[in-house]
Amino acid sequence: MERCAARRAPEEERRVRANAREYNEKFQYASNCIKTSKYNIVTFLPVNLFEQFQEVANTYFLFLLILQLIPQISSLSWFTTIVPLVLVLTITAVKDATDDYFRHKSDNQVNNRQSQVLISGVLRQEQWMNVRVGDIIKLENNQFVAADLLLLSSSEPHGLCYIETAELDGETNMKVRQAIPVTSELGDTSKLALFDGEVICEPPNNKLDKFGGTLYWKENKYPLSNQNMLLRGCVLRNTEWCFGLVIFAGPDTKLMQNSGRTKFKRTSIDRLMNTLVLWIFGFLVCMGVILAIGNAIWEHEVGVCFQIYLPWDEGVHSAFFSGFLSFWSYIIILNTVVPISLYVSVEVIRLGHSYFINWDKKMYCAKRRTPAEARTTTLNEELGQVEYIFSDKTGTLTQNIMVFSKCSVNGHSYGDVQDVLGHKAELGERPEPVDFSFNPLADPRFQFWDPSLLEAVKLGDPHVHEFFRLLSLCHTVMSEEKSEGELFYKAQSPDEGALVTAARNFGFVFRSRTPKTITVHELGRAITYQLLAILDFNNIRKRMSVIVRSPEGKIRLYCKGADTILLERLHPTNQDLTNVTTDHLNEYAGEGLRTLVLAYKDLEESYYEDWSERLHRASGAPEAREDRLARLYDEVEHDMMLLGATAIEDKLQQGVPETIAILTLANIKIWVLTGDKQETAVNIGYSCKMLTDDMTEVFVITGHTVLEVREELRKAREKMMDASRSMGNGFSYQEKLSSTKLTSVLEAIAGEYALVINGHSLAHALEADMEVEFLETACACKAVICCRVTPLQKAQVVELVKKYKKAVTLAIGDGANDVSMIKTAHIGVGISGQEGIQAVLASDYSFSQFKFLQRLLLVHGRWSYLRMCKFLCYFFYKNFAFTMVHFWFGFFCGFSAQTVYDQYFITLYNIVYTSLPVLAMGVFDQDVPEQRSMEYPKLYEPGQLNLLFNKREFFICIAQGIYTSVLMFFIPYGVFADATRDDGAQLADYQSFAVTVATSLVIVVSVQIGLDTGFWTAINHFFIWGSLAAYFAILFAMHSDGLFQMFPNQFRFVGNAQNTLAQPTVWLTIALTTVVCVMPVVAFRFLKLDLKPELSDTVRYTQLVRKKQKTQHRCMRRVGRVGSRRSGYAFSHQEGFGELIMSGKNMRLSSLALSGFAARPSASWIETLRKKKGGEGSTACSPSGAADKTLKV
Repeated sequence: MERCAARRAPEEERRVRANAREYNEKFQYASNCIKTSKYNIVTFLPVNLFEQFQEVANTYFLFLLILQLIPQISSLSWFTTIVPLVLVLTITAVKDATDDYFRHKSDNQVNNRQSQVLISGVLRQEQWMNVRVGDIIKLENNQFVAADLLLLSSSEPHGLCYIETAELDGETNMKVRQAIPVTSELGDTSKLALFDGEVICEPPNNKLDKFGGTLYWKENKYPLSNQNMLLRGCVLRNTEWCFGLVIFAGPDTKLMQNSGRTKFKRTSIDRLMNTLVLWIFGFLVCMGVILAIGNAIWEHEVGVCFQIYLPWDEGVHSAFFSGFLSFWSYIIILNTVVPISLYVSVEVIRLGHSYFINWDKKMYCAKRRTPAEARTTTLNEELGQVEYIFSDKTGTLTQNIMVFSKCSVNGHSYGDVQDVLGHKAELGERPEPVDFSFNPLADPRFQFWDPSLLEAVKLGDPHVHEFFRLLSLCHTVMSEEKSEGELFYKAQSPDEGALVTAARNFGFVFRSRTPKTITVHELGRAITYQLLAILDFNNIRKRMSVIVRSPEGKIRLYCKGADTILLERLHPTNQDLTNVTTDHLNEYAGEGLRTLVLAYKDLEESYYEDWSERLHRASGAPEAREDRLARLYDEVEHDMMLLGATAIEDKLQQGVPETIAILTLANIKIWVLTGDKQETAVNIGYSCKMLTDDMTEVFVITGHTVLEVREELRKAREKMMDASRSMGNGFSYQEKLSSTKLTSVLEAIAGEYALVINGHSLAHALEADMEVEFLETACACKAVICCRVTPLQKAQVVELVKKYKKAVTLAIGDGANDVSMIKTAHIGVGISGQEGIQAVLASDYSFSQFKFLQRLLLVHGRWSYLRMCKFLCYFFYKNFAFTMVHFWFGFFCGFSAQTVYDQYFITLYNIVYTSLPVLAMGVFDQDVPEQRSMEYPKLYEPGQLNLLFNKREFFICIAQGIYTSVLMFFIPYGVFADATRDDGAQLADYQSFAVTVATSLVIVVSVQIGLDTGFWTAINHFFIWGSLAAYFAILFAMHSDGLFQMFPNQFRFVGNAQNTLAQPTVWLTIALTTVVCVMPVVAFRFLKLDLKPELSDTVRYTQLVRKKQKTQHRCMRRVGRVGSRRSGYAFSHQEGFGELIMSGKNMRLSSLALSGFAARPSASWIETLRKKKGGEGSTACSPSGAADKTLKV
């Protein structure tokens, strides 16, 4: 496995000689072994501990442990720190080891796959890890490609082979690769064993769609392109066998070059807690210094007078040194401001949140039997802070299932659903689909709803026949007939499959093909066309043509392609038909359908012969081959006759448009990063409502050079700024400019914009000198779509946003091409779909449908963030209230590092007395029910703005804790100064004071958590009251006779608790302390709720109003029946929509309206509630009164 990790100098070019391992080894190329794991047996312990001690808290506790081992300064036992620290380190290490074990297992599984390698003229079975650069390997049908290979030969004619590239680009459709003619004849091992060609090519890189090189063999050189390469991760399909020469292996392959490194992900709250721990440690040092100075002064001024019976410890010879030791003693005593139980509790809460995600039945897909899965426990609260979502398209937003939906033939549009009278049917009135039973070869899964198209076929309409003839001939689909009449189509793209299937059902059945012929059954009659040429599709041409000769000898070119390209190549006589067809195309595009235009052209025999000769010469040209072919294709594809257009629906996953709309309302920006072509991505953008016709403008960036891209981005920014200046006096522009999160003036623009950019333009836009310009332009847009991007570019876009926006990012995808993006984002979500499980394995969360993302973020994410913030605020509060009492006590005990509470209370406070109530709140609390979280997406914004736990909130908690500690110490201290027992004896002894303060503390923090809890469950009640009961039970037990008799040295104060708590004075003191500590908090919250309620408060209020209205509505109906038998039209026969409208389910109460309602000081909702209660007696059962009240709301 060491070979996997070897590092080499970067290459300038690669030289590979076939069947020459000795020659290739001198270049020290990487072997085919891969390594994705982080540790091995030797490095695990040191590396993992190093990673864990990067957590400031772990280092802090290690430091405290070292202090506690020094007897001169330790006032607490060392085991109180070492046991929890070792426990935390062990749990984390076991989790990390388990994760890495599965990575090792996956690596070994891949590295030990078998491959047939040609060695000394014989095919031998070798493990993938033993394959070397320069080896010739044999692949068989349905096998994975072991390394990046140059295709030499195959079982198919002309050296063709078919591959599936789902692991690379997420597309499940098949692609064609072809060997160069000179090697395509090397079909057997004896010829291949003698092959000694040398390849000189580009060095390893991550560009999936490009390859440049030259093969030198027999004193000739042959150009190589990406069409000759089989990349690792592809699967061989519909090809019996093929041979390939290994060019790149292992980490040098394009798949591995595109896979991002596994990164250790931590939440923003984790990072903030690290900062806060440092601040608290600084605060701790300041308190220690103050108390140490006090100790030195006291020992110097007062302590010297007591040397006879309070001598200094051995080794202490001065007041200064006593103060120095006192400093370290106080550091140990006061360390409970950040107990290690905080980190244990955080992990327990996160684990609970993860189980809630796993158990959520509303995120379970019954069709695939796939539940949602939280694959990590460390990122749950970050789900409530997402600002940017980066989504793959194919298989994530769409089902990757294409359906032939509509078409236009000779100016007539087909595909609208018709009712029985021939009119366009309304939604929900869909009749039976067209009956294709006349055609024994029809695909039973195909459905079409307009019978007039089938009628036109049966009536022999020549245009319709030619339309479907084109669809059955102009494609690269492969047909497989497993039994008579049972056809299976293997298409290079789902679009092609849908079009050929449509032609099949309407009676033009593509049956089979050879390299030179295509056989089609036209309405039951088998016709074989001679295939003369295929003018294939590419991104620049955006069209595909075939030239065929019919049995009658007529030569015809059939062409299909993008409307922008094809309409300008038509013969001028088509103008009228073009206008009608363009209207149809606009209509189809408005419905989010993918459109193609179809045309044909008859060719003269003499012209074709001349053109074919020139094509043959261009195909063999060593230089500028692509340009010469493009010119010839362009020449013949002119003056065509328009046939019509097709419209295909790429079926979106269920609920995608609604999910995107709601996430957008939650102020989440969605970027689509896809390997698909621009037209397809834009169409899907319209389908899922990311792009709309109401948008001010959609900018398309297609520049091929740095200057072109920069200019296009500049123009886009200028247009946005100009539009904003013209609207600058408007309210919306001014409002946006005042936003606290504004990082660029561009983000305050008026109007809605979208940005579409393709892969080669994005490569320039991501360069260091332009990335900020690109990001500013993109972030000013409501929607961003990046097309034809490589997996690494996806990760670079995510990294760019993370780097400059300081926002939480989430990446979601379903294929291996999304893995690097998923690893790079703060949160990675895998869709368990059609394309394997690589994305799921690399993800932090997984489920089966995009629509579940809405629930994951708006419900689970928001609740997790809310719960974690409330937990942390309360935890810091209760621990400062607990610890600061020692600080105040120091001024009254000669700064002697004496504790107020006994050692057992200090140990049990965070473990038993206060741990379970705060855990229950952290696991179960919620501010509004899940339905309201989904209805009001604006509730999500506090997490994005990090409002619930930040440095300000932290200082407020600390201030409240210090305030509580002051009252907790000084009220009992003041009372005990003059208090007496019932028998007249002095009450003020050290142990009675300790019991009183401890009891006050436990009761105050229990009342406080009762106030903080927003959602009460039986578990909350049990834990809060149970913790109080446990405190009193343990307190009385520790002061009992039984424990004293068993451990007389440990439990000396027999009966102290019973005697102290039997005094009414003590209980009055506890009650007074509790009231004074809690009342300011209650008053502040009441006023805040009344004067400046949060949006969640307003939502809770509207929910309360709805419940009251339902009660009144039921009461009104009951009284109405008794009082009158008359029936008004509005109320008769059935229940109306009043309740639905009032519930807001059909018209979501807009977040803006809610915010305005929340911020309106003159009409507080508490006041409104009070008024409603006052008027309830007179109007509760009166219909008119109820109506009046409804109007007031």
